[in-house]
Amino acid sequence: MKVSVVIPTLNEGKNLPKVLKDISKSVDEVIVVDGHSTDNTVNIAKKFGAKVIFDDVGKGSALRKGMEAAKGDIVMTMDADCSHKSSEIGLLTEGIKAGFDICMGSRFIQGGGTEDMPWYRKLGNKFFVFLVNLIWDMNYSDLCYGYRSFRKSCINKLSLKQDGFGIETEIAIKAAKKKLKVLEVPSYEKGRASGEGKLRTFSDGWLILKTIIREMFCD
Repeated sequence: MKVSVVIPTLNEGKNLPKVLKDISKSVDEVIVVDGHSTDNTVNIAKKFGAKVIFDDVGKGSALRKGMEAAKGDIVMTMDADCSHKSSEIGLLTEGIKAGFDICMGSRFIQGGGTEDMPWYRKLGNKFFVFLVNLIWDMNYSDLCYGYRSFRKSCINKLSLKQDGFGIETEIAIKAAKKKLKVLEVPSYEKGRASGEGKLRTFSDGWLILKTIIREMFCD
């Protein structure tokens, strides 16, 4: 099964070379979805042979566009800030090969962890996980984490709409609603290597909560 990786970027020129070098031998296709970076992100992506497409709406929109463009049987999403370990690609792909539709990295099961999450974000994540598990009768341990793999043929079933950071929450909820086969695997989140993260804790937390509420009233 061929593997495509979708990486949203915005001014990640200092981090992207390491990310692309680390994953180059593990995947068949790399799609960089760039938000019109003003640094050398795009040139670096092309230098490493990545397909570059553009989207400046938000992370969710970028991921949707990249997943649609992907040619692989397995489509993986990861960040460009060096927080995701390339050594975990095999674990994420094996979950799909074993028959699951979606394989989600989790920082909060045995073998997982994070060095890039302050206590208030951990608390918020636990609250959102509790809500989603309660409403949709799931057993998730992590919700707002972007290191995931998908069976390409199942992506359209999710009918994703989210443009921003609520995309991971939307995926988890719709996977439950569509009764897709979901597996969580341990993942260790490293700290961002360089630059400033794009996540804004409270505004994006509100967006996640609105995503949960909206999905309660949608088919």
